Amino acid sequence: MPRSVLLLLTTAYLALLGWMTLGPQPLDSGGRGALESIIEYLSGFEALAWITYDVVEFLANIALFVPAGVLFVLLLGRGRWWLALCLAIALSGAIEALQLLLPERVPDLRDLAANSLGAVIGLVVAVVALRAASQRTTDRTRPVQPVP
Repeated sequence: MPRSVLLLLTTAYLALLGWMTLGPQPLDSGGRGALESIIEYLSGFEALAWITYDVVEFLANIALFVPAGVLFVLLLGRGRWWLALCLAIALSGAIEALQLLLPERVPDLRDLAANSLGAVIGLVVAVVALRAASQRTTDRTRPVQPVP
């Protein structure tokens, strides 16, 4: 993928992330009633009783940061995965710190943990995919040895 496209995707992701996490209105304030109704319905099934609003919110925070892990590894390279992880955790920490200044937002250490976990998942996916792609390229360029 051309670096300019990757930078554009990363910028768009960061803008969306900023809007969702620092915007004037928490994203779930209007739809929380509908979400809680769905969760209440699902909790009527014994096998799904573990699904609560807190669980859904935690999983959403994980999913929200998977792209950060992927994009930062793609930008920095597979060998700098540790820097990509540091950047993603710092980004999450900055968001939570900025939320301290916003009266309609509530910073939470669980969000920092969920965001970090999401970044780790994205990072692992990107590193494994890049390693596999590198291996395929190596296999294609390696000359075939005749079998004696």
